[in-house]
Amino acid sequence: MKYEHIGQMIVEKVKEYADHTALRFKDDNAWKALTYSEFGLKINSLVCALINADVQRGDNVGIYSANRYEWAVTDFACIITGAVSVPIYATNTKEQARFVIKDAGINLIFVGNEAQYHNIESIISEDMPLKVISYDSKININPSFALYFNDFIDIKNSSDFKDEIHRRQEQIKKNDTTTIIYTSGTTGNPKGVMLTHGNLFHQWESVDANFNVSSKDTSLCFLPLSHVYERMWSYYVYLKGAVHTYLEDPKKIIETLQEVRPTAMVSVPRLYEKIYATVMNRQETASFIKKLLFKQALKTGETYYTALQNNQPISFGLKLKHKIFDKLVLSKIRDVVGGDKNFFSAGGAPLEKSIEEFFFACGLLICQGYGLTETSPMISYNTPASFKFGTVGKPVPNCRVKIAENGEIQVKGPQVMKGYYNNPEKTAEDIVDGWFKTGDVGEFDQDGFLKITDRIKDLIITSGGKNIAPQHIETLVGKDFFIEQIVAIGDNRKFISALVTPSFEALETWAGKKGIPYNSIDELINHPRVLKFYRKRIDYHSKLLAQYETIKKFRLIPKPFTIEDGEITPTLKLKRKNINEKYNGLIDSMYE
Repeated sequence: MKYEHIGQMIVEKVKEYADHTALRFKDDNAWKALTYSEFGLKINSLVCALINADVQRGDNVGIYSANRYEWAVTDFACIITGAVSVPIYATNTKEQARFVIKDAGINLIFVGNEAQYHNIESIISEDMPLKVISYDSKININPSFALYFNDFIDIKNSSDFKDEIHRRQEQIKKNDTTTIIYTSGTTGNPKGVMLTHGNLFHQWESVDANFNVSSKDTSLCFLPLSHVYERMWSYYVYLKGAVHTYLEDPKKIIETLQEVRPTAMVSVPRLYEKIYATVMNRQETASFIKKLLFKQALKTGETYYTALQNNQPISFGLKLKHKIFDKLVLSKIRDVVGGDKNFFSAGGAPLEKSIEEFFFACGLLICQGYGLTETSPMISYNTPASFKFGTVGKPVPNCRVKIAENGEIQVKGPQVMKGYYNNPEKTAEDIVDGWFKTGDVGEFDQDGFLKITDRIKDLIITSGGKNIAPQHIETLVGKDFFIEQIVAIGDNRKFISALVTPSFEALETWAGKKGIPYNSIDELINHPRVLKFYRKRIDYHSKLLAQYETIKKFRLIPKPFTIEDGEITPTLKLKRKNINEKYNGLIDSMYE
């Protein structure tokens, strides 16, 4: 990589693509855009403002906001200033935000909406001094410690800062910390992962090696920018001079996909699972003719795209058949996600093989990969030229991966973090002789593709001595349209059980059609017909499980697992220990 730091990259791209659209965002329900030149002016204004506010090289600056273009402006401005951006998940509670602020020693923080502002305001009132910059100019702020973003960057004498900006940029080196990203904390307090410019350069090179992204592409930024996966990808989008579209509310992802029609993007499996579940649920009630048409369309699509992938000759008959089925069925499924794509990418959690195969047959390749915050994130990936469904691909270039004696995946390469902030003991524990211990269990198949089986700490060992991977069970069963969340239980127990959060909207619609009377959610989820319905669906999705892995008993619970209740992380990972403790009585009832 020719750059010494990411700041150089964005400055160069601002000049190279000056009049091209850099980004789009929604303001008052209307899409607006900034060119690369306008984007660069915003970044430069904020750099001047940060210097004017006495932000020094190495200072940690907080960003507590959902996705919006100002987030990116702040991040790039911190880099050019020599400061370190420290993102806090927009969904984090006050206490979670307080932990990051205190641990990172943050004095200046940017906030997105009213909820985040009030969380910070109450932290300040509890004797933690902070200077606050609000992206939202419509909320009421306390001028004694807060400013609006547009007022903060309104620097009249920006030319006076030119020499200082140049001096600071000259000081930044590849191994300097770019950002500190706090892990989601599934088993305890989050850890601050220090990532360098060099870590991220390695990731760009890995994408460059096997993916074709250019200034003609459009991306949709809907995963949290506080997540390393979206963050790395967002930098790469600007490296290629492409257009990045910011979605503040991830609940609006489907309608936004259809508006924006991105050609490439990264996502977590839940998006694909929901689309797949919706399509499959509609098929359950479709007519015989429509079901047959759907099955034939998928079969034809699979044959057609497999031949295309393998550079095999495609007969006139197959071309014609595919053209007909594509018009009638497959193109309509692609339209749900905004049309054709160069590629989709999936990471952060396992994606079930049948879902990958479904999208492939529809003409949408999902390149599933694997990594962690500590590895910037990519360790392995499937690519358009080399993929195998049911795996997370092969190691990325210039990266070594080994399987330890206990089955743990360990990695060594330029993407491995600098270390944990303020935590040298944990750094020394997790990085031994340059090898980072991922905590994940996996194996390579005969073709060199990596398979993840589970987290070491998540493995269930039944009282009969069976080692069971709960994620495998949860991925297979959790793809059901009527299931929102599922957690497999069974450690030191006789058999596997589960707690299931229904998809309440879907369940209530179904109950209404079936004429099932109920006065409350509790009454609904305990109705014998509902329990029988879920039993049947769980058993249907468990066909590929070994007998000892199948869910023998389950309980439906009346509300989703939430971040606020400490049951899931901001990246939607289950906090199993917390769930087990909170629902201990309900769990025990399944083993009586």
